[in-house]
This record gives sequence, structure tokens and C-alpha cells, in this order.
Amino acid sequence: MQETESFEEKMKKLEEIAVELEKGNLDLDSSVSKFEEGMKISKECSEMLEKAEKKITMLIKGDNGELAEENFVQNEE
Repeated sequence: MQETESFEEKMKKLEEIAVELEKGNLDLDSSVSKFEEGMKISKECSEMLEKAEKKITMLIKGDNGELAEENFVQNEE
């Protein structure tokens, strides 16, 4: 049974694929194969990030002094 790779492990693999492709030493078939693998990993990373964003919440004090749960919203700058 294969262990699930962490986000960081997937990103490292994606970086390695990018470096291989940038070197330009692969033949066309190998390049396409590496590109496809990279796209698959990229999609998996995006899905992991989406799941993490859905789980993130912030605890804030409401007007009545009680803690309230609020969805985390990332500011885009």
C-alpha cells in the first residue's frame, strides 16, 4: 500500500520535473510524459490547497463576548 505524499513532497517533485524540462535534455516523448506527470501533480496540489482552505476558520469574539466561528477569507493583494 502506497503512502500518501504530503503537499511539500508533491511540490518538491513538481520542482524536479520543471528543472528536468527546463534543461531540455529529454526527447519529445519523455518531455510530454514529464509534462503530463507535472500537470497531474499540480492538480493534486491545487485540490489539497482547496481542501485546506475549506478547513481553515478563524475564531473571533462576537459582540456578546462569546467566541464565534468565521470562515477564513484570504485577502488578494
